[in-house]
Amino acid sequence: MTAYFIRRLLLMIPTFIGITFVVFFTMRSAPGGPIEQARQAKMAQMQQQGGAGGGGGAAAAGQPDGDEALSPEEEARLMKEYGISDNILADYGRWISNMVKLDFGESNVYGVNVMKLILSKMPISIFFGLISMFVIYAVCIPLGLMKAIKHRGFFDNASSLMVYFGYAIPGYALGALLVVFVASNWQLLPLGGFVSENFASLSFGARVIDLIKHAILPMCCYLIGSFAFMTMLMKNQLMEQMSADYVRTALAKGVSYKRAIFKHALDNSLIPIATTFGNQISLLVGGSFLIESIFNIDGIGMLGFMSALNKDYPVVMGVLAISAILQLLGNILSDLCVAAVDPRVKFG
Repeated sequence: MTAYFIRRLLLMIPTFIGITFVVFFTMRSAPGGPIEQARQAKMAQMQQQGGAGGGGGAAAAGQPDGDEALSPEEEARLMKEYGISDNILADYGRWISNMVKLDFGESNVYGVNVMKLILSKMPISIFFGLISMFVIYAVCIPLGLMKAIKHRGFFDNASSLMVYFGYAIPGYALGALLVVFVASNWQLLPLGGFVSENFASLSFGARVIDLIKHAILPMCCYLIGSFAFMTMLMKNQLMEQMSADYVRTALAKGVSYKRAIFKHALDNSLIPIATTFGNQISLLVGGSFLIESIFNIDGIGMLGFMSALNKDYPVVMGVLAISAILQLLGNILSDLCVAAVDPRVKFG
């Protein structure tokens, strides 16, 4: 098994290179990069100066086009500043060599170190990610277990309404409804934000209460989809194991129904659940830009989305690199969880 995981760790390298190079090439090929933005800014400045000079149409007619707005010296300086050259492979090689040293450069938009910028947003995503993981596994597994045991009973039918609701409505759509009704019309909870503006002046107990109030609505949106999926996955897997031959054989030999469920069927039902555990790690930093935008939460999801819109290459690549590494490590962790739950699994 040790050799298997060593191979998996080594395979992370070409996989990571493939993921990051595709995004790097796509970002560089897309229009609206920093050089083009500088040209547009220079053109706008020249047009304003021409209009202020009173030249009108004659001044506008004498303006250079977009390619001539920047002199060759200015364009060369900007390309050196942003680390852009005509050789995309060389640029990517420089990015990889700096990434190994955790140096993602400086944001083109915010003007600060990318790593510091990401770290400043990460606590928010980690807060929601950890709570989501805990609630999903601590609630969905027992709930799915009870639904399987009480199949077609009152508890199963009643809880299925909540589960099917979670399947039907996306998290961002629920967020819009919660903002309109719960926060705006009924004014039961804050409209948005991670904390209140006077958070620093509050006592410790008041800070905890303020944080909980701001987190309730976004947390509902984060949980609704995964909550429904995990509950039904647990229920369906347990029902499948309960109808298996080995469970019926155990019952025929006199094993109690409770022991057959909790000792035999439950262990095998947890195997598919274990495969999803590692993938949940990406939630710790991924966030959701739709939910964050609805509730005005300044997290990693919003940072990555706005950076992609603004063609802020260093930030986009920094967020992508961290997310890709966590996702790849999560896949390996899923294998470890499967091996821990099912002793029959042997990785060669």
